[in-house]
Amino acid sequence: MDEVKQLVTDIKNGNLKPIYFLMGEEPYYIDKISDFIENSVLSEEERGFNQMVLYGRDVTVEDVVGHAKRFPMMAEYQVVIVKEAQDLSRTIEKFASYAANPQPTTILVVDYKYKKLDKRKALYKAINKVGVVFESKKLYENQVSDWIRRVLASKKYTITPKAAQMLVEFLGTDLSKINNELEKLQIILPKETQITPEHIEENIGISKDYNNFELRKAIGERNTQKTYKIIKYFGDNPKDNPMVVTVSLLFNFFSQLLHLHGLSDKSPRHVAQALKVNPYYVNEYLTAAKNYPMRKVSSVVATLREFDVKSKGVGSNAVPQGDLLKELMVRILN
Repeated sequence: MDEVKQLVTDIKNGNLKPIYFLMGEEPYYIDKISDFIENSVLSEEERGFNQMVLYGRDVTVEDVVGHAKRFPMMAEYQVVIVKEAQDLSRTIEKFASYAANPQPTTILVVDYKYKKLDKRKALYKAINKVGVVFESKKLYENQVSDWIRRVLASKKYTITPKAAQMLVEFLGTDLSKINNELEKLQIILPKETQITPEHIEENIGISKDYNNFELRKAIGERNTQKTYKIIKYFGDNPKDNPMVVTVSLLFNFFSQLLHLHGLSDKSPRHVAQALKVNPYYVNEYLTAAKNYPMRKVSSVVATLREFDVKSKGVGSNAVPQGDLLKELMVRILN
């Protein structure tokens, strides 16, 4: 995120490069940077003659280079943006000759999503000398809550840890999807609001009481009554609560408990660092570790592997999700 801020600051200050090659697994920042260049480098009057948006599926590398070599009309720069450039992946190295001697009055932006350049090859080396190669890396799940908090802080909002976790569990690590939901909340809620699970439930439709976050907590506490209430809800609403997601999250949780049992230093601060979890959740892990000795945790991990296969329809003979979940909970809690 600091690299993105620096890029935006440089562009605002007029420190422009002839080529911006935006690549990587996370499309969110690729779109953000590309859109910022599209909307800010040229004035509205200049864009009509000097800004062009191309799509990888519709052009060749030679077409793009041809446009990039043109001169601007009544402006200092022209901007050429190639969206979905991953469709040119088979011939992308042909850009190398242009990158070695780019048109100084052209700003070429290449959006190369879900792929990366080979750093050993000529194209990467040529762009790196004269322009910007930005790699947008996918965030790990345990990093997304902090990302949500930083994004909201920049807009003068805060969010509770549980509310952030609900978004991550429901939307995964897709930053664009998460950002869309955050923007909806910002329209509804005034600045300086702390976003709570109630806001998430009311405005996004994620249950604050019946979700994987609450299930994990109930299992960790060995709260049998609450656990079975949640899985009954999951069984009644299978489309919103797919078992494969539940099993995956529980597998990660019990794998972390195995790691916790192996720690010599179980102070809250060290546990948070070792497990890479928000300090807010440390007591939840410590409670679960007391309730599940290492031998039991190992057994649960093996059980979850078994049910991961069953949740995908292998060897379960079309057993309803609700019944599979009940069987799984019996195996975990007993």
